[in-house]
Amino acid sequence: MATYGRLDVSFTHGRGPWLYDESGNAYLDALSGIAVCGLGHAHPDVAAAIAEQAGRLLHTSNLYRIELQEFLAEKLTDRAGMDQVFFCNSGAEANEAAIKIARKFGGDLDIELPRIVVMNGSFHGRTLATLSATGNPKVHAGFEPLVQGFVHVPFDDVEAAARVATTDGDVVAILVEPIQGEGGVVVPEVGYLRALRDLCDDRGILLMVDEVQAGMGRTGRWFGFQHEGITPDVITVAKALGNGVPIGACVAAGPAASVLALGTHGSTFGGNPLAASAALTVIDVIERDGLIARAAELGNRIMSAFRQAFEGKDGIISVRGRGLMVGIELDRACGDLVNQALEEGLLINVAADRIVRLLPPLILTDDEADDVVSRVVGLVNAFIESSD
Repeated sequence: MATYGRLDVSFTHGRGPWLYDESGNAYLDALSGIAVCGLGHAHPDVAAAIAEQAGRLLHTSNLYRIELQEFLAEKLTDRAGMDQVFFCNSGAEANEAAIKIARKFGGDLDIELPRIVVMNGSFHGRTLATLSATGNPKVHAGFEPLVQGFVHVPFDDVEAAARVATTDGDVVAILVEPIQGEGGVVVPEVGYLRALRDLCDDRGILLMVDEVQAGMGRTGRWFGFQHEGITPDVITVAKALGNGVPIGACVAAGPAASVLALGTHGSTFGGNPLAASAALTVIDVIERDGLIARAAELGNRIMSAFRQAFEGKDGIISVRGRGLMVGIELDRACGDLVNQALEEGLLINVAADRIVRLLPPLILTDDEADDVVSRVVGLVNAFIESSD
């Protein structure tokens, strides 16, 4: 089906942050498969774990205990400071689980039509419920009627969320990204998540944080919410958790952890032995190689270099991000940069029409990070000059 506007290139193999096409051309991957391959491509430890597990056992279903899944649950809850996990196969499914937790949490309180506060500019997936939660009309178009029960408010505006949460007795949760990725690498003011945590505590509702893109070390912490020193009631994780093997997780704490009881939710493939093996290896490698601190270090290096290169530059509005979520906002649409970068052997993305989005792997060397900066600066400068 014609659901993707694919670029005219096909990759045959990869190694670290590099991909290679059918003609042997090399491409520096500053997108990581959209924040998925945090350890780069063909990581030897992940490849070995997948191969070993594939030769032993791929799948049994969740009718039976899966020991590797149990080990993974322990590691995730420990690093998130939370209690229970539901495993699935994608970020959208993880967010579906979170939405179901919120709905049932409200139903258990005899709220007939539970409502969730969500943010303008957000992205939570493309299932009917998650696209309804998403704060982007382009995602909604053609799929009406949308799923009811979502109230959209401006991102990074605590007062707007508070007005809804305090006047609408049917609100049962707030769902928010710590950084809006698809929305253009929008970083909220310091204290935003903490203020939402306080609001939820005051109202007796759930704080649910979508960590699908920001999680697994990308921002310089295991999860984006940890920069604020809070614990949400629910977080959702996917993308980099399996480094390319599809896996998602909905992680909950406190009362939210016991909302989904026997028979209320399920997944045939979720957390199967292959996916759990890959995810366990990802966590181990991130810790062994100090990649969380490395992501923070690389992010500072890259953003400092961009800010210096673009200081006072006409056409550049801002350079922003946290860790290895980096956005360069232009004053004009810049989608053409994606193809121009491809021709120069660099993989980037443009979000929200005019933000160059970079999500490089956590295993970049300093020289590779500098190479990304150099190429992007050259491309952006040439684009601005040619479009003035």
